[in-house]
Amino acid sequence: MSSTDFIIREIIHQDNAQVAKVIRDVLIEFGVPKVGTAYEDKATDLMFENFQKPTSTYYVIEHNNKIVGGAGIAQLDNFDGKTCELQKMYFLPISRGKGLGKKLISCCLKKAKDLGFENCYLETLPYMEAARALYKKNGFVNLDKPIGNTGHYSCNVWMIKTL
Repeated sequence: MSSTDFIIREIIHQDNAQVAKVIRDVLIEFGVPKVGTAYEDKATDLMFENFQKPTSTYYVIEHNNKIVGGAGIAQLDNFDGKTCELQKMYFLPISRGKGLGKKLISCCLKKAKDLGFENCYLETLPYMEAARALYKKNGFVNLDKPIGNTGHYSCNVWMIKTL
């Protein structure tokens, strides 16, 4: 199975339940705290609606008519300036190790640039090692402290990239 068996497209309303399941399944797989993360975030169940602002978009990865991953960008909450946040990037095991993370980040960063953002920020966890390596490989650098206020206080790795 190669990356050509997967489709990257913008989210549609009918994707909500599948996207929420992907996010929560991955969080459970990695033993992420349910409190202070996307697990308990009400936005996780309404991904389509939450990415309908003119400064945001969410992409899903589809394989055999099933959602197997996704990521999006949106204006960074509680922060002045042209900085977006890479949000809710999750992949089920079937979609890992195929170069899809790089493709998805590329889609998100291109859209961010098109929308006029100058920086892209993200938050993750220290034990999400593959994700951190992927972000570093794509030009994200570590920050000493968070910027903005995402409400995900359990995420204690902060990274940023100049677009």
